[in-house]
Amino acid sequence: MPKEWILNQANMRWGLTKKNKVGPVAELIRKCSPKTVKEWEQYYFSNAYPKEHLEQLGKVLFIKVTDVCKAEIDDVTENDCIDFIYNLVINRTFDGYQSEIQTIYGQLEHLLNIKIQPAPDEWDRGYNVDYFIKIKNKYIGLQIKPAGYEYITQIINEREQQKNTHEKFTKKYGGKVFYIISITEGKNKKIHNPEIIDEIKKEIIRLEKE
Repeated sequence: MPKEWILNQANMRWGLTKKNKVGPVAELIRKCSPKTVKEWEQYYFSNAYPKEHLEQLGKVLFIKVTDVCKAEIDDVTENDCIDFIYNLVINRTFDGYQSEIQTIYGQLEHLLNIKIQPAPDEWDRGYNVDYFIKIKNKYIGLQIKPAGYEYITQIINEREQQKNTHEKFTKKYGGKVFYIISITEGKNKKIHNPEIIDEIKKEIIRLEKE
């Protein structure tokens, strides 16, 4: 397993089994519809590249692992490892948190034109509320879920599971809890469900009138 991991990492780094190196294998195997590995092997060698081509790519991978990777590993010091762990846990986690905060406070406060504040720990644990908006003596809860598109279905399921705690919050503090999904597109973060902004605005108006 350690050897396979090393080879896999090196292969991904230099892209030795990418489409431009070995051909459109997913496409080819569907065209072949093989019943056995041997049948697929023969089809590939006849319609994509010969066996010698794969052997050559393997030799390139060997050079990359034994020369380039080994030289880079030999250059790693204990302090490099300490700094890496520290930066990953402290600096990069903080950077990610700041990015999320900028999305929440930057976009939401701008769109709503109102102050948004972090919820106390007991609200997070007891009501699944991350942030709040205070209107007179009542509160609107916000739960922010930063995620990629692949996690949105999971997040919606979580929302259903947390419905009871959100209802308890509304009963105690007067305002609804709104679920906001933040996703990353390229280098930018955006609100995946922007329709929620109008719903929050309506709740603000409702509480202001009470």
